Amino acid sequence: MVICAPGFAHEIRPAIATATFNKDGSYKIKVVTNFEMLLAGIGPEHKDTDASPAANTYNTLRSLPADQLTKQIEEYGPRWLGGVEVFFDDVRVRPRIERIEVPQVGDLDLPRLSTVFLAGQAPTGAPMFQWRYDPAFGTSVLRVKRAEDSEIVAFWLKDGNKSEPIPVTGAAARSAFATFAQYLSLGFTHIVPLGLDHILFVLGLYLLSTRAKPLLIQVTSFTVAHSITLGLGLYGVVSIPPTIVEPLIAASIVFVAVENLITDKLTPWRPYVVFGFGLIHGLGFAGVLHEIGLAKGDFINGLIAFNVGVELGQLAVILGAFLAVGFWFRGRSWYRALIVQPASILIALIGAFWMVERLT
Repeated sequence: MVICAPGFAHEIRPAIATATFNKDGSYKIKVVTNFEMLLAGIGPEHKDTDASPAANTYNTLRSLPADQLTKQIEEYGPRWLGGVEVFFDDVRVRPRIERIEVPQVGDLDLPRLSTVFLAGQAPTGAPMFQWRYDPAFGTSVLRVKRAEDSEIVAFWLKDGNKSEPIPVTGAAARSAFATFAQYLSLGFTHIVPLGLDHILFVLGLYLLSTRAKPLLIQVTSFTVAHSITLGLGLYGVVSIPPTIVEPLIAASIVFVAVENLITDKLTPWRPYVVFGFGLIHGLGFAGVLHEIGLAKGDFINGLIAFNVGVELGQLAVILGAFLAVGFWFRGRSWYRALIVQPASILIALIGAFWMVERLT
């Protein structure tokens, strides 16, 4: 299996809610989330915890022993439950917290994901279930069993969106188009606006030359590479921990930015280096799909859709850069000196900062 955790400590990730329903009308919902982020008051308006004024509070909470953090979560419980909305036939019910599981302090480069187990009793009959997570808490993913084969179906719910009505007897099979659309959107948003490190890498590729051929060669190398490891990672063939993957992604940003300062031509080795870094980026993409979980029957469809979404996100970054500076200024004699070089220096500095941060 891939050892690819949800991400580094500063990244804001969705809450994963898995709902199960019993024949006696009882239900259970397991919610896995980063409670330190919620306790610190860091919301989805921040792309990562370091961007929040509460970053120091967050880091203090991450260092708390499990029993102390559990106590704080219990005290925060009523506020959190107020943002957890469970409906049966459009009637809201109030689940109770059965127990809380908090891991001991581990690798501080990884988020500590705590689990809250909710339970309750649904109305009689076989009503329709819906879930909504307070948008102040961020995005959530709802996971339920499918009716015909008990495979898990995942629903990506952004901005406090309410899930579609789901029979407690099991979710209906979704069309291939609906699955494709969901993972296409997920892949795109993983780049724009959420994937700042991937955005900077693609900008580094774009800045090398004003000609289309060097960009096409680099992007093709990158695309083929990350497609390979995204698939291999999801199938469990490749196993690299995020403590290695994430610093290498930062190193890839530094490399392309620094080489942009040295040359304005495509070197013979750059496509191969970009291909190598693409393999690393693909493992980073795989971690996102692992969080959600793909039903076996949706695996190929979801994988292709996510990959297409990633490509569209990358093309959006390139198009945005072209419209912002390339279209207007690429023919000017000062384009490299005043745009390419300063932008590459900034990208290299950011990548170097991330690399040091992820290694320490």
